[in-house]
Amino acid sequence: MIDPLQLLKELVSIPGVSGEEREAAEYLVRRMADLGFRSFVDEAGSAVGILEQPDSDGAITFEGVLLGHIDTVPGKIPVEVRDGCLYGRGTVDAKGPLAAFVLAAAQADLAPGTRLIVVGAVEEEAATSKGAWHLVENLPGSGKESGSRVPDFCVIGEPSGSDAVTLGYKGRMLFEYSFSQEMSHTAGPGQTAPEKAVRWWQSICDYTDHFNNGRERIFDQLSPSLRQIDSSTNGIRDFVSAKVGMRIPPGVDLEVLEKEIRQLAESADLEVYGQVPAYRSPRNTPLVRAFSSVLRKQGIRPRLKIKTGTSDMNVAGPRWGCPIVAYGPGDSSLDHTPNEHIQIDEYYQAISTLVQVLNRVQEVQDEFMPVFDH
Repeated sequence: MIDPLQLLKELVSIPGVSGEEREAAEYLVRRMADLGFRSFVDEAGSAVGILEQPDSDGAITFEGVLLGHIDTVPGKIPVEVRDGCLYGRGTVDAKGPLAAFVLAAAQADLAPGTRLIVVGAVEEEAATSKGAWHLVENLPGSGKESGSRVPDFCVIGEPSGSDAVTLGYKGRMLFEYSFSQEMSHTAGPGQTAPEKAVRWWQSICDYTDHFNNGRERIFDQLSPSLRQIDSSTNGIRDFVSAKVGMRIPPGVDLEVLEKEIRQLAESADLEVYGQVPAYRSPRNTPLVRAFSSVLRKQGIRPRLKIKTGTSDMNVAGPRWGCPIVAYGPGDSSLDHTPNEHIQIDEYYQAISTLVQVLNRVQEVQDEFMPVFDH
């Protein structure tokens, strides 16, 4: 058996910024092969590992997907163990949960007819979710069965804390604003190009303030963020560009929202991308019950969360419609920070919990089929 800490430390030591995940994916494929997986890098560039135990007829009748992501945001953090924690970019978001998936699947007792698919997807952090989009249309299997089908359950690899599961995430939309106009004297009438961009941003804030009136929970609110603004001039024309992100609650029509923000941009050019709706899984599914049962047996009161960020659950959840949660060790408040680290004991605890959950869902697999029949 591979040493769990060594696996995570080596994986974190390999840079994997979105769009540059190949080396990390190939490393994980090799480690999964060492653990008995049939493993490969798929067409999207994701690391994929498959474990299966066909029944007496050679068939697979129950399958689950453990969908993590192998990419990270930029930023070099020295990889080191200190005070019971492993520091490094990706320890929490989300190589820690991904490594836990691999090790737990390898330790699970596969019942006849069961398949587990572990995926380290690419470009989750880039807002393209390239790996997840490819997976939902090309779920790997054996021979002709590979393709667009629905698994019986899915666990998304994101930091929930080892004592909690996440049921939902807000949606997202990203906007890139660009505008230019002829240069004029600053003492003259009219707005400068940067002022027009600021006015657009303020109009977005006014729009979301009106929408959010009476909505107390952040999960139910539109949440805009000004991520970047730049201006320049060539002596003839003035230029300005800005990037805005919008976190979107359930029930918002993305087409209507895009139309509203485009109107606020007036004559500026506006590129819109990264659109995914909010998604929230039901609380009472066989998968949630399995996690809750396992945590309670460990003396832990399970917590059910909803998050204001976005994950690959927003891609897989609405398209597969199967029981789905997000789970993984780590404190999500450390995501993307220069102090990113994971508590080693919590990482080990999450692996143990996942092994028990994977064994539990196989014991109660009949509970999945009547509601989520293929």
